[in-house]
Parts: sequence; structure tokens; C-alpha cells
Amino acid sequence: MSWSLRLPLLLLAAVAVALAVRPEAGLGASQPRMKLGGIEEADVNEQGVRKALSFALSEYNKASNDAFHSRVVQVVRARKQIVAGMKYYLDVEIGRTTCTKSQSNLTDCPFHEQPNLKRKELCSFQIYSVPWTGKVSMLKSSCENA
Repeated sequence: MSWSLRLPLLLLAAVAVALAVRPEAGLGASQPRMKLGGIEEADVNEQGVRKALSFALSEYNKASNDAFHSRVVQVVRARKQIVAGMKYYLDVEIGRTTCTKSQSNLTDCPFHEQPNLKRKELCSFQIYSVPWTGKVSMLKSSCENA
């Protein structure tokens, strides 16, 4: 094989190896891609995360024996994983509000400030969503006093 043919083949092989090692350097490099099955950080403002968070808090309030409604103080961390649907891993600080569960509009309830009624918890929720079927379920839930 002549030298003039070897050099382009060698360069082509080097580019192929570089792309195999770092596929994000190839086409669409400006678009971050999620790895199938890998857990990735998620944007709290993303529609799927918001829906999962709303579902988790609704389930938390249904299961709670507390007379007061709780709502999100802050999202500590949100992650997601593509499976046969989407799994959301949410670490959330929640607080007890002044609204009882019998009230209808609970989204803007202020938090309790009185020390004997004030309560905050740090909760971890694992939500499984299959958007094309409309199914959402709580896989795991755990909370501890904050």
C-alpha cells in the first residue's frame, strides 16, 4: 500500500477511535444526551419532575395522619432515570402549613411559625411514571425530621 493511501486511512482510524471513546464529541455534541438506564440530574422546572413532585406530595399528604397539609419548602435534589418509563428520585424538604386537609386551596398556605406546630421533614421519594399510559406510582418514600 502506498504512503499516500496510508496517511488518510490512519487519520480516519484515529477519528473513529476518538469518537468511540468520546461519542459526545460527534454529531449533536451541543445537546446533552441521557444514557439509557443511567441516573442523571434533573431540572426542577421540567414538566415531568413537577408532575412527579406533585404526585409524591399528594401521596404523602394522603398517607399522613396529620390534620394539617404539608407542602414543599425546597427541592434539595432531583434526578431521573430512563427505564420502561421514567423514574424520578426526589429529595425534598417539606413543611407543615396552617391549612387543614379539609380546606380546598392548599397551594398557597403559609407554613406554621409557632414552635409547637412548626414541623419540617426531609423526604426522599422514588416515583415511577409511564407517560404514554398515564400511570404514576410511588416506589419508595421515606422521611425524617429536619
